[in-house]
Amino acid sequence: MAFKIAVAGKGGTGKTTLCSLIIRQLIKVGKKPVFAVDADANANLNEALGMEIEGSIADILVQINNRVEPLPAGMTKDKFLEYKVHHSLAEGDDVDLLVMGGPEGAGCYCFANNLLRGYVAELSNNYPYMVMDNEAGLEHLSRRTTENIDVLFVTSDSSARGIRSAGRVRELVESLQLDIKKMYLVVSRVNVSNFDILKEEIAKTGLELIGTMPLDEQVMEFDLLSKPLIDLPDNSPVVAVVDDILKQAAIL
Repeated sequence: MAFKIAVAGKGGTGKTTLCSLIIRQLIKVGKKPVFAVDADANANLNEALGMEIEGSIADILVQINNRVEPLPAGMTKDKFLEYKVHHSLAEGDDVDLLVMGGPEGAGCYCFANNLLRGYVAELSNNYPYMVMDNEAGLEHLSRRTTENIDVLFVTSDSSARGIRSAGRVRELVESLQLDIKKMYLVVSRVNVSNFDILKEEIAKTGLELIGTMPLDEQVMEFDLLSKPLIDLPDNSPVVAVVDDILKQAAIL
């Protein structure tokens, strides 16, 4: 059974950056292969990992529901769907990636989430580690996509509004009694000069602050040049921070 790591938080707080660097560090120390899951409807974890994807669960559902591709003779819809999902898994040397994708219609992707939950449970058994990049907001928690998790990192930017949003993640996890063993707060884009002002807000969240990620010019450069963040060098400040976070969380 995989050791399951998930990242949650509001949009623009560095979830995908953190996920890709967690995967980077796991691979570096030999904790591989890693099963990566992009559960964000606005999927871009593949870009951070430098991987090409052929499809997503949502794409497959559209194709099957619209009968773009007929069912093979003697195969049920469920079995064909299972076959297509396995085929959509992007495989790398050290990491494999499953992508949920966007809504299958009328702004709803509840069915895709239900499928994702089942396939994640099944496929993760083949890997020592799983890392899940969740969609922005709280819906994935109420739909129980993020459950049976060993460590949940909740991300926030360095604003009081962002910190309070992170606190609501903890509140929802506890109210739904989700099976999440440990939760930590990670604050990104930190300006050391004014960070002390946020300490009171952080204390109110009830989350343990496990690390702060500074503004890193190399990250901005990699994004600008469309270079995979997983290829950031060892001397990158955010790489060092993520390495320390994983050691504090007893993952490395």
